[in-house]
Amino acid sequence: MNAPAQAARVYDAVILGGALSGAATAILLLREQPGLRVLIVEKSAAFTRRVGEATVEVSGYFLSRVLGLTQHLNQAHLVKQGMRFWFFNGQTKSLADCSEIGGRYLARVPAYQVDRAVLDEEVLRRACSLGVELWRPASAGRIQLIAGGLQTVEIHWQTQTELVQARWVVDASGVAALIARQEGWWQPNTAHPTTAVWARWTGVKDWDGVELAERFPDWAMACHGIRATATNHFTGDGWWAWCIPLRGGDVSVGVVFDQRRVRWPEGGSAGDRLKGFLLQHPVAREILADAKWREGDVHWRKNLPYCSTRFAGDGFALVGDASAFLDPLYSPGMDWIAFTASAAAELILRQQRGEDMAAAVEKHNREFTRSYQRWFTALYRDKYEYLGEYDLLRLAFLLDLGLYYFGVASQPFKHGKKALCRPVFAAPVSTPFFQLMRAYNGRFARIARTRRRRRRLGRQNAGRRFMFQGYTFAPSSVTPIFKALAGWFRLELTEGWRSWWPRPVAANQPETLLIAVREATPQR
Repeated sequence: MNAPAQAARVYDAVILGGALSGAATAILLLREQPGLRVLIVEKSAAFTRRVGEATVEVSGYFLSRVLGLTQHLNQAHLVKQGMRFWFFNGQTKSLADCSEIGGRYLARVPAYQVDRAVLDEEVLRRACSLGVELWRPASAGRIQLIAGGLQTVEIHWQTQTELVQARWVVDASGVAALIARQEGWWQPNTAHPTTAVWARWTGVKDWDGVELAERFPDWAMACHGIRATATNHFTGDGWWAWCIPLRGGDVSVGVVFDQRRVRWPEGGSAGDRLKGFLLQHPVAREILADAKWREGDVHWRKNLPYCSTRFAGDGFALVGDASAFLDPLYSPGMDWIAFTASAAAELILRQQRGEDMAAAVEKHNREFTRSYQRWFTALYRDKYEYLGEYDLLRLAFLLDLGLYYFGVASQPFKHGKKALCRPVFAAPVSTPFFQLMRAYNGRFARIARTRRRRRRLGRQNAGRRFMFQGYTFAPSSVTPIFKALAGWFRLELTEGWRSWWPRPVAANQPETLLIAVREATPQR
């Protein structure tokens, strides 16, 4: 690509990052106002694979019905068949012994297992076809923000430094979070100290193949759908792992663990340590027995969650991982892209229409700050305390997924793409649901701590199979939510009462202890 002409150095918007969040924001802008001058600055010459291969219902809607990628998704990626969870304890010796949570039939609302490198290139290509100017590879340096004026960005491009100006700068730089770090807004979420280790694998066994069906016929017949293209989760005390297939045969497998509960093994290569950790789980041991990780494709990221204290101003907006990151459980990352990109594009278009920006910016920051805080508190705070407990996670799964379906995922399907401009928990009407989710999540975590002290973890992790019929947006699908609430009530009466009163903790003796890999098998 030729170097830009000097006369083209003032833009309506400069987007820092050309992957999904940045390219999608550009598409949303140019579809509404084709005459906008938009520059994308992308640091990579070609996208590489990255964590974040699974979508859920909101991001599935965003990719297919907003960005118009349905044909591409069906041709280049895989249709996702929901989520499955696998549990183990000292009694589980084989895959069929492990307790399981998952759908009995195929998924009813579309979601996808995507190769992010392929997807990002396609979305960027479509943005360029709408008239985006692309500088690649190029990197951003100092960014000067002026509220209500022209923003200035220093860009290193083709062995020289260019200064460009734009009414808006959109930070889509991912975990680099260029603006948030530069301005001192970036904050780690120290209440959730998690680490992820992942790789792409070959030779992963076919979940739905003849071999496993012949060895474990009852296990195979329990599921009438497809296990292999679900997001399969191996769970343990303080950790979980994902197993996500990609078109072409590779499989993404990785572990996320709470640093307060799990000590990662030392010695050997990163791939050896990852596989060694996974093989403590009988299901992973079966599926990954002959699998090999791809050399040079093992990754590690410590202290995953963070958030910017500001999401937008009159002249800038943060989208995707450049604004915040929560946790990969339940695959919320691309939902967050859908919300932040949609809201950022709407903010820019408001200014282009001549609307007052002060109130719009204040609302944007208030809603996304609230969304992050409540989303974390309701779903993820202390969840790693009970991720490895079949009965507790079964109740949480029904409640989390059901409330997501009716309160979040249903909204764009019922009201269209404008619903994506307001993130989760932004509306005041969502407050009672936030309080409910915070309550049961906190109670399940406390019950798990009580079990740990009594050495009774994982007692239901063997021989149980919950095959879920699946949620829809129909009112009749609300029944499992009420059944789960009733199950929570019974749990409180039969066991939860043990943790109704705070237990004193000795000074300098934390309630949670590190668990080495060799000690990670739950108690019988």
